[in-house]
Amino acid sequence: MLFLDPPAVPWRGRLWSHLISDVSYAELHAFAELLGVPRRGFDRDHYDLPAERFAVAVWLGATVVPSREIVRRLHAAGLRRPKRRGSGEAVQLPGQVGAGPVRPAGVRLG
Repeated sequence: MLFLDPPAVPWRGRLWSHLISDVSYAELHAFAELLGVPRRGFDRDHYDLPAERFAVAVWLGATVVPSREIVRRLHAAGLRRPKRRGSGEAVQLPGQVGAGPVRPAGVRLG
């Protein structure tokens, strides 16, 4: 299923929601594409959805839940991907063996 919280996060003069799936990232990406949300709106385990797309997401079948429920459902589904710590220390992702490479903060690949 797809879930989103009410638009409450202010950024760049807009309010934003978080859109998640408790089934798979594939389901989430397909729904975001249907909404016209660009892939750059994907942040680790959710899409940042602008308030003006909220009603359409609900109309298309996303269920509105409180923000805490977003995190709880991601954890329960094993799809939560926590932020990297500011020290550059790697965080183990679900299904990952070992912590992975450690890069200093601010260093990008590519």
